Amino acid sequence: MPVVVLFFPVEVAIGITAMVHFANNLFKLGLLGLNAHKATVMKFGIPAVFSALAGAFLLGWLSSLQPVFEYSFMDNTLMVMPVKLIIGILIIIFVGLELSPAFSSLTLDSKFLPFGGCISGFFGGLSGHQGAFRSMFLIKAGLSKEQFIATGVVLAVMVDLSRMVIYGWDAVASGKSVEWTLVFVVALSAFLGAFVGVRLMKKMTVRSIQILVSLLLTIVAVGMISGFI
Repeated sequence: MPVVVLFFPVEVAIGITAMVHFANNLFKLGLLGLNAHKATVMKFGIPAVFSALAGAFLLGWLSSLQPVFEYSFMDNTLMVMPVKLIIGILIIIFVGLELSPAFSSLTLDSKFLPFGGCISGFFGGLSGHQGAFRSMFLIKAGLSKEQFIATGVVLAVMVDLSRMVIYGWDAVASGKSVEWTLVFVVALSAFLGAFVGVRLMKKMTVRSIQILVSLLLTIVAVGMISGFI
């Protein structure tokens, strides 16, 4: 999303990213879906779907608001839009959470699964950030490694499908067109990136990848907040 948002409005970038994630997760679903833990999917997934709808509706509403403020920089007028301001702040918050050892080690009892579904789904619909919260709640659900991965994939597909319905409805209502060629190219690039990533995995540490991605995300977030993007 931070790359696509350089070329498209943030709500369109989030929608395009959702389609790419959905295609990727459907592929994983075909490979792993049978291992999903059905009770956990129901407890976490149903609240997540409805919360994702709410988050997606909020994204559409934010994208219709007027600029928070405008200012001049080097003879250019820059506008700080509410949707970019909020998404930019969320990106920085989630970057901080991802890099925080305390957050990474935080787990919650399985009785909080419906609550976790609400949080994960809402932020999934609003900005696409759902994985960190999903993992935090699922890790204490008593799942095997195969069930944990497969359940996460099923839940991601559920949230992506529900939020894409709202994104699509908003796009049709506002007359926005979908750049299907771009969606195809980005999806293909995502599969290629996964293919290359597997081969680079032994040469890079997870921490180094986290730091690199976090740095790039922060740069884009600051650009969105400041109105440069």
